[in-house]
Amino acid sequence: MLVLSRKSNEEIVLPRLGIVFKVLEIRGDKVRIGIAAPSDIPVYRQEVWERIQAEEAAATPHNGSHNGSAHGVHPVAAPAH
Repeated sequence: MLVLSRKSNEEIVLPRLGIVFKVLEIRGDKVRIGIAAPSDIPVYRQEVWERIQAEEAAATPHNGSHNGSAHGVHPVAAPAH
């Protein structure tokens, strides 16, 4: 993990992704961060992203057995003789 120190109104830039993080305000133990990103890059708070992932996992049917299909490999029936 890269750790950077920034003061209020300073930015961190990810130029290849077109993303800019800006420290908007520091008040006590809270930091307000502004994020400018292209519209095709979703940005979520961690707790929201975890909820989305849990909802998607719950909506995906599975029976607990592993047959390889999760990796794009599907079992093939043996030819009849």
